[in-house]
Amino acid sequence: MEKRLEAMASGATLNVLATDPMAKIDIPLFCRQNGHQCSLVTQDDAINFSIIKG
Repeated sequence: MEKRLEAMASGATLNVLATDPMAKIDIPLFCRQNGHQCSLVTQDDAINFSIIKG
């Protein structure tokens, strides 16, 4: 995810699908620390993150 974001232009959106429950903590924290916006939607056991590169 980090390498993908590095290669993207500012304002671009990256969608990440995760099944690890810790991702609810780790991915938003990573986004806050690096100036990205992050929203998430949970469906069953999957978490869909939408990350806008800052």
